[in-house]
Amino acid sequence: MSSGNEVAGTGRQAEEVFRLCGSEKTLIGQGLRAEVARGAIDSLAERVRGFFSDRQGGPRLVMGSLPFDRSRADYLFQPEAVAMGSRSEAGKAATLPDAVHCTIRPVPAPSAYRDAVAACLEMIAASAGDAEPLTKVVLSRSLELASSHAFDAGNLIRALGRDPSVTVFSTLLPAEADAPHPLLVGATPELLVSRKGAEVVSYPLAGSARRYGDPGADRRSAAVLEGSEKDRREHQAVVDAVFDALSPYCSELTAPDGTTLRPTASMWHLGTRIVGRLKDTETPVAELAGALHPTPAVCGLPRERAAGVIGQLEGYDRGFYAGAVGWADEKGDGEWYVSIRSARLAGRHATLYAGAGIVAGSDPAGETDETSAKFVALLSALGIDEHGRPLREHAA
Repeated sequence: MSSGNEVAGTGRQAEEVFRLCGSEKTLIGQGLRAEVARGAIDSLAERVRGFFSDRQGGPRLVMGSLPFDRSRADYLFQPEAVAMGSRSEAGKAATLPDAVHCTIRPVPAPSAYRDAVAACLEMIAASAGDAEPLTKVVLSRSLELASSHAFDAGNLIRALGRDPSVTVFSTLLPAEADAPHPLLVGATPELLVSRKGAEVVSYPLAGSARRYGDPGADRRSAAVLEGSEKDRREHQAVVDAVFDALSPYCSELTAPDGTTLRPTASMWHLGTRIVGRLKDTETPVAELAGALHPTPAVCGLPRERAAGVIGQLEGYDRGFYAGAVGWADEKGDGEWYVSIRSARLAGRHATLYAGAGIVAGSDPAGETDETSAKFVALLSALGIDEHGRPLREHAA
């Protein structure tokens, strides 16, 4: 995608390589100046610090994405220039070019996903007597799309931006054989962590329900979620894990609003905003992200055991889905969002992702339906239905 802006001092057009569009501001990275040495998340803070020590030119921040798997290499880079924008360009409808129909292949198939959920529930039940029982696993599935035209990332971003409750993002991914630089594009409602001076904020979500166009049905769906013991239990486990991870770094750590309903255009969520104050103001956001990622909202509990079950049951590579996307500056400030409700775009091919938290009491059919509901935002933004047909055909 192209930003249409010039890089300061060069007089040439800069390719847009990063966009993070929140409710108040939009951060745009233009041009790829340098890449941060790649590595696992345990060395993230050290590598970011070293990058700024070794390089004196260019904007004093890096941006990019972290993969789901903590042992895999991340992809962060320094842009040639940074621009700030607003959300005003969002809201335009996105459709595929005329006469384009996508083919969609679910990976795994819905029936296989239901079987994986059932197997996961058996593992959770069997671990009940263990010293550290398996209490939650987030299982995801994907949709592989193929089109006769290249997918338009800018159009997708504009359409996703119609929902003011989410943070829209787009970032370069490392070059691969099928694409010089694929893009990760999405609209996430979940803040992993932000740091501004001594203030730290995290906003985990867990426990979800589908939204409906009928107001009465929508209210009932929200009420069922709010009163669900299973979803409350799932959500509290995530909140506890965030408190445990951030407590060593913070002198104060509270949830001032408690747990509330958090709506997006297609889903209801349970959410808890957590606010803290750093003991040491030199602690960078990269270190906090490393301590938190992946949270139980996208992995499970205990973290390592849940990650092992995911690798055993999901049947595909998440890559940068359910990782994090964001930025960090030389002072240690920054923002990182959980990269859910996202798609990998590579020319005429796209892969969409969605997941659901599996805990005791989960229903395989219900969890499959939850993932289908989470695909709606991206499919609608692409202008297609679950069969790959342009939505405008439904109105014809």
